[in-house]
Amino acid sequence: MILSVSRRTDIPSFYGEWFLNRLNAGFVYVRNPVNFHQVSKIELNPQNIECIVFWTKNPSENFISSLDYIEKLGYKYYFQYTITSYNQQIEKNIPKKQIQIEKFQTISSNKGKEKVIWRYDPIFFNDYYNMEYHKKWFHFIASKLENYTEKCVISFLDFYSKIKVPLNKIGVSEVLENQMIDFALFATEICKKYNIKIETCCESVDLSAFGIEQGQCIDLNLINRICKKQFDIKKDKNQRKNCGCIKSIDIGTYNTCKNGCIYCYANQNTQIDVLYDSQSPILCSKIFSTDKITEKICKINRTEKHINLFK
Repeated sequence: MILSVSRRTDIPSFYGEWFLNRLNAGFVYVRNPVNFHQVSKIELNPQNIECIVFWTKNPSENFISSLDYIEKLGYKYYFQYTITSYNQQIEKNIPKKQIQIEKFQTISSNKGKEKVIWRYDPIFFNDYYNMEYHKKWFHFIASKLENYTEKCVISFLDFYSKIKVPLNKIGVSEVLENQMIDFALFATEICKKYNIKIETCCESVDLSAFGIEQGQCIDLNLINRICKKQFDIKKDKNQRKNCGCIKSIDIGTYNTCKNGCIYCYANQNTQIDVLYDSQSPILCSKIFSTDKITEKICKINRTEKHINLFK
């Protein structure tokens, strides 16, 4: 299986110790987001997990230091690492961009630039965060990540009902197609300049004419490359219509991320006060007597062929 860590919360930033404890324990419990007392038990071992996909904006220093240990346990992984242009009005607890960039560079230098994907998303516009603002900052960040990543993923804001109120307060509305095309043309040229491939995430608009293909955040080709094997894993039908990701199991918990991004779909609010125990088998929760625990089948339908490295 592919382990997603996590679309729902920033585990490398805030819950790295918990995650390492779960790897050492060999299992994790995950609560169903729509059925509170339905809990899945996921077996964690390198024989069952083909690859781990980490999602983060600001991994802790301790977590970065733990990557060697994760590798020694036998796990393969890569990062979806978000660095945007927004300030702390929008991303309340994200540090200065230079700190994010330096951590990105550290992981890339030590572990390989193919293992750190730069995400510039979500993109939205208002009077302050206008097109010129985004172009200026995108260019700046791209220049700093030259030689530290192979790919940039962009996506435009999905205007979920739960985030409309805080975004409307600062004059943000739905992104228009002409705005998408304008930014896409610019981003393509900048990425070409710095030798970074550019893809979109889950966009309905077709930007292929501008050299931007629809990507996979949980990317089969990259996983095969990192693992030096040839897996055949199907598309994840539980994701949005335009999502190209393959099947994965996410072990995060909604409403636990402390980054404080006002555009986040995974938090009901940005004032997070969670019950966190690094020794708990379930993230920011505990197991109740009324919970029904079911062991999740870890094996997925796939074929596996080892790549002949001597051809």
